[in-house]
Amino acid sequence: MSETRLSVLKTYKLYVGGKFPRSESGRVYEVTAAKGGEWLANAPLASRKDARDAVVAARKAFGGWSGATAYNRGQVLYRVAEMLEGRREQFAAEVAAGEGLSRAKSLAQVDAAIDRWVWYAGWSDKIAQVAGGANPVAGPFFNLSTPEPTGVVAVLAPQDSSLLGLVSVLAPAIVTGNAAVVVASERAPLPALSLAEVLATSDVPGGVVNVLSGRTAEIARPLAAHQDVNALDLAGAAGDAELATELEVASADNLKRVVRPSGTADWTADPGTDRLLSFLETKTVWHPIGA
Repeated sequence: MSETRLSVLKTYKLYVGGKFPRSESGRVYEVTAAKGGEWLANAPLASRKDARDAVVAARKAFGGWSGATAYNRGQVLYRVAEMLEGRREQFAAEVAAGEGLSRAKSLAQVDAAIDRWVWYAGWSDKIAQVAGGANPVAGPFFNLSTPEPTGVVAVLAPQDSSLLGLVSVLAPAIVTGNAAVVVASERAPLPALSLAEVLATSDVPGGVVNVLSGRTAEIARPLAAHQDVNALDLAGAAGDAELATELEVASADNLKRVVRPSGTADWTADPGTDRLLSFLETKTVWHPIGA
């Protein structure tokens, strides 16, 4: 006698402050496959209140995370890569469905994302040597410049690269000591929401990364205008010049650092150090010689 069992469908949730709440609005939206339009899941439709809660959580976590040693942050990021490796098949399935890729191409995307986590983990205790140094000055002084994290970074994940693009904009923001509020790809949010589960079960302290899903423009506007957000990565606004301009104007109110979107970003290319340096401030210290 054969029995037909019902599938246990996954309930995706937001990730805020190390916890997995539903949107305070109770709203969800349908996520469908890139090819064929098959229903995949209901994702939370985050609200302005969710965005504000995520900023509060990020600010609370920033002090401890930025105060950790660079070596420790590198270890934590490497642990995330280990956890991703263990869930490689799940992420490949989500990327394939969301982006319409073959299994081979989706596995390649996941492998590249894992490798990128490892690459950025390796930069954790080296970026200070690139961004800082001893400066020649006239007079009996030591003059030293050192990089420091800027604070809370709002990250609009790329729309067309739901995992590799996401990792490429998130990892450089947090490895240098910033805390992040991530707005997942609107079209393919499932890899980002699953990444939140990886972060929660690795060593990343709660609140260092907060993941929201929903309408990019709806969530991005309050983040751009928020006075406790220090920087904004507009990768997810590529292709919408009007929205990008609106967000950039709103960001100017408290002089946020802004990384402008690129409509031709190749997330498989060598990322370089640009995004690592984008969310750092430089502190210069003078000290008299011999004192």
